[in-house]
Amino acid sequence: MIDVIISGCGPTGATLAAELRLHGVRVLVLEKETEPLPLARIVSLHIRSLEQLAMRGLLERVLERGRQRPVGGIFAGIPKPAPQDLDSAYLLGIPQPVVVRLLEDRAIELGAEVRHGRAVAAFEQDEDGVTVELTDGERLRSKYLVGCDGARSTVRKLLGVGFPGEPSRTETLMGEMPATAPQEEITAKVAEIRETDKRFMLSPVGEGVYRVVIPAAGLSSEPPVLEDFKHQLHAIAGTDFGVHSPRWLSRFGDATRLAERYRVDRVLLAGDAAHIHPPTGGQGLNLGVQDAFNLGWKLAAQVRGWAPATLLDTYETERHPVAADVLDNTRAQMELSSADAGPRAVRKLLAELMDFDEVNRRLIGKITAIDLRYDFGEGPDLLGRRLPDLDLKQGRLYDRLHQGRGLLLDRTERLNAEGWADRIDLTADPAAPLDAPAVLLRPDGYVAWIGEDQQDLNTHLTRWFGPPAGA
Repeated sequence: MIDVIISGCGPTGATLAAELRLHGVRVLVLEKETEPLPLARIVSLHIRSLEQLAMRGLLERVLERGRQRPVGGIFAGIPKPAPQDLDSAYLLGIPQPVVVRLLEDRAIELGAEVRHGRAVAAFEQDEDGVTVELTDGERLRSKYLVGCDGARSTVRKLLGVGFPGEPSRTETLMGEMPATAPQEEITAKVAEIRETDKRFMLSPVGEGVYRVVIPAAGLSSEPPVLEDFKHQLHAIAGTDFGVHSPRWLSRFGDATRLAERYRVDRVLLAGDAAHIHPPTGGQGLNLGVQDAFNLGWKLAAQVRGWAPATLLDTYETERHPVAADVLDNTRAQMELSSADAGPRAVRKLLAELMDFDEVNRRLIGKITAIDLRYDFGEGPDLLGRRLPDLDLKQGRLYDRLHQGRGLLLDRTERLNAEGWADRIDLTADPAAPLDAPAVLLRPDGYVAWIGEDQQDLNTHLTRWFGPPAGA
């Protein structure tokens, strides 16, 4: 029997497969597409996603294939530089097919099996597992099934999980294509139009190519064609800027939906199968990847038999509110992009407020997930939050998390996690730049305990990592 079948090998599914394989879980990933999608669109990897990739030793792989960009201006496109004391001042622009391939290759390196041209057609679950029927009639048996199969998720629909929210009200065209008009002319015209229409954009991506974003009002082509872009550019700007030979074209709406549940017994949802929203702020891919980091070690613990009784339930209780917050901030950003007088006035006021570093930092922290705090109960503000990549005597903190295990970072040099040595690593460093005597980090890099009492530590080790070996 397979331990886990994952439906969908996009960023979420590939990340989840790699996380499970770190713990020796037998994983099969089903991807309906036989070849990568031809869209070479640039996506943004935000600070928290880059940090979690660094925790698995993948940061250099993505950095060498992407382009660092400033973090400032990512909320509703309001042009404010990031505060100087921000942990990280850049995000990474990277072609989506490249990041998908990197994550899939990593999962395969670790031993995951990926089958392209295969998709889930039906499934039924019982107390012991899930029987999955593929579109070609093959039947497979697994302990768990995870739907990472996108906004039109087959797994979610077959599971009968509601997907409430709002349908699209506005449609937008997006693509990348060269333009023959001089860049100075394009820049000046775009600046003039964006004074009143924030949904209009031609931004250079290099070598005379532009990312084109324009309203699609009145157009019905699906998929869109170059003539749609030319028509809309003429209607709004009075010229099409000589655009030609598109690299890719797409059309998206502002539909916003959130699955009512992330888990029904042995079947779970992650990524776009669980939530959809407009691409404003570039949060979608990041939200899904971070779902996978949260779920991976918990599902592995369940499969391996050491998970506390409620551990897998915390996937939904932690990630569902995070997605709800992302949906709300994208709703707000879409309103701020309206050309109507009211939203324009609110946008102007917000731009003034963002001159205060605290406001600017808060909005950047919301988009990039570095301000995320899970509710682990009462305790210091650091509880439930991330740690930055601290410089320790044994090297960087994130280098200690490459194997996907928990970590006890102890400044007292008195604590231990001996009964959990198969699940927890220990770093004793009295000089660690940490405002706490000791912290327990989960495999996804969030602080699960703060203190210096061994008995209290043992209680929290059991809460998150199950009973000690031999108990």
